[in-house]
Amino acid sequence: MSTSPAMQEYLAEAYRLAHYQPAASYVSTSALADVLHVSPPAVTRMVQRLKEAGYLEHEPYQGIKLTETGEYEALMSIRRHRLVERFLTDVMKFGWHEVHDTADSFGAMVSDQIVTRMEQMANYPRRCPHGEPIPSADGVMPRIIDYPMTEAPPGELVISRVNTHDEEKLKYLDSLLIKPGSSFELVEHAPFKGPLHLRVNGVLHHLGYELANAVRVCTADEFALA
Repeated sequence: MSTSPAMQEYLAEAYRLAHYQPAASYVSTSALADVLHVSPPAVTRMVQRLKEAGYLEHEPYQGIKLTETGEYEALMSIRRHRLVERFLTDVMKFGWHEVHDTADSFGAMVSDQIVTRMEQMANYPRRCPHGEPIPSADGVMPRIIDYPMTEAPPGELVISRVNTHDEEKLKYLDSLLIKPGSSFELVEHAPFKGPLHLRVNGVLHHLGYELANAVRVCTADEFALA
């Protein structure tokens, strides 16, 4: 059974939510409704449709869990989206703050053949512009070791991922040269969830706790593993 763009979106978001939860745990339908900005009845209808198609299991009062087939479809949707984003930034020279919504609408319409050509033209990227790993063509998600900047000890670190698609936040981070792959020195954490002080290319910056919490970091060796 072919999946519609809406089905692909549900499967991809269910995978992302499960990715940040303990192994084998179920994703609540309310969490899915929140992240997709749809009503609970709409989620219930789509969950039933995906269950009938064999893409997920649904346990009342527990939530949903993707089947092996559903996980593969989710990974292919995520792969397509992230490769389209890299094509837009690397080949078409869009800013990283401009590509998420475009990839959402455009990515669902492109064929696997076109996605493969985009991957070639973008020089086989391993991460999307925001640092998220790109699944392989056979449905394997690369493992990334990183942690929120707010939990990192002072020292030399590398930006791994940025967990926001807010355009203004991304433009601000870009102005500070805080992007995946960038090296910096975390100088200190202000107490009581105060700003973090970091040095990028010799320039001292102060990053608010909330935004710093959306930035995931790692050591240079950990970044090289991804």
